[in-house]
Amino acid sequence: MTHSHLDRTRLRIEPLRNRKNKVYIERDQIPVTARPRDLGASGAAIIAETAARIHAARAAGAPRMLAFGAHSIKNGLAPVFIRLIESGWITHLATNGAGIIHDWEFAFQGSSSEDVRANVAEGRFGIWEETGRWINLAIIVGAYNGTGYGEAVGRLVEEEGLDLPSRDALLDAAAHAADDPARAAAACDLLDVVARFDLPPSRLSVPHPFKRFGLQAAAYRLGVLFTGHPMFGHDIIYCHPMNHGAAIGRTAERDFLRFADSVSRLDGGVYLSVGSAVMSPMVFEKSLSMAQNLALQDGRRIERHFMVVVDLQASHWDWSKGEPPEDNPDYYLRYCKSFARMGGEMRYLSADNRDFLLALLQHLESITPDEDWQGRGAPR
Repeated sequence: MTHSHLDRTRLRIEPLRNRKNKVYIERDQIPVTARPRDLGASGAAIIAETAARIHAARAAGAPRMLAFGAHSIKNGLAPVFIRLIESGWITHLATNGAGIIHDWEFAFQGSSSEDVRANVAEGRFGIWEETGRWINLAIIVGAYNGTGYGEAVGRLVEEEGLDLPSRDALLDAAAHAADDPARAAAACDLLDVVARFDLPPSRLSVPHPFKRFGLQAAAYRLGVLFTGHPMFGHDIIYCHPMNHGAAIGRTAERDFLRFADSVSRLDGGVYLSVGSAVMSPMVFEKSLSMAQNLALQDGRRIERHFMVVVDLQASHWDWSKGEPPEDNPDYYLRYCKSFARMGGEMRYLSADNRDFLLALLQHLESITPDEDWQGRGAPR
């Protein structure tokens, strides 16, 4: 059957400078010395336990993974995230497609977060030139270079530009499909984009004046794994005609397998899931199943992992007892239920991501807070 599809080339795409934003990173950043709000006795106990587990995992060389939703970036936490990886507390960062975009926009123009309601009504939401062009092109080039989703964008920011190969080089790579079929296919994808958008084989300079706030750039610079886990159609970059599904798939698949590899070594490690109701639990459970499959073939099990789930929703169930019965509303807290099924030990903390990450970093490093963060960052 033949079905029609929307033609993105007919969209009126506006420059990003025309967009009004709600969050400005220089104004709304959360300094590492900001004072977190009181998390109560139970929250303080979870922070202390988590810090102790991270210390032990680092001493043992086990992974310390932090998966987070986009609001953690929108809330101005880049300085806290960057300190966590600079100090070696976290070895793997993971986020969804929106987290990738907000982080890039902060690094590129210092602001992010548009008015969705108003802009959808005007047919403008997400239809912005620079965000769509540069993130998509970075991913397409990354697919050709063999990088992952997050690494491709981090490299764009850190190096402030992209290197486009010549058409002859791409044609040569495409001609050697028998030797490297994945690279040959990615070369065809990039060749298509180069032709459609008349891109010259050269160094494309893309300045990022606020790069110091770029978490992906910091991870790329430090060699820390930063994986992106998008869902097709969820993010504004899909509105731009440069968007290329095959490149999304190639880079996101690499990141999924890199994520799964970290999970395969998680015995004795720590996994933090902060403000991610869907991506983190869904990607984790498939990764752990594959990792456990391989571990059992080797005569071992992954069972000494420690998981902390943080979100705003209050929960009246003690998740250390496993999952509640189906007639309990807490049963439908997917981000708790999924992790409660993953073996190891799990803790749930109802808290703002700013308070949790600030309190955790300050506990790890004995930082004395000197100012409140209230009034900073985006509304949760």
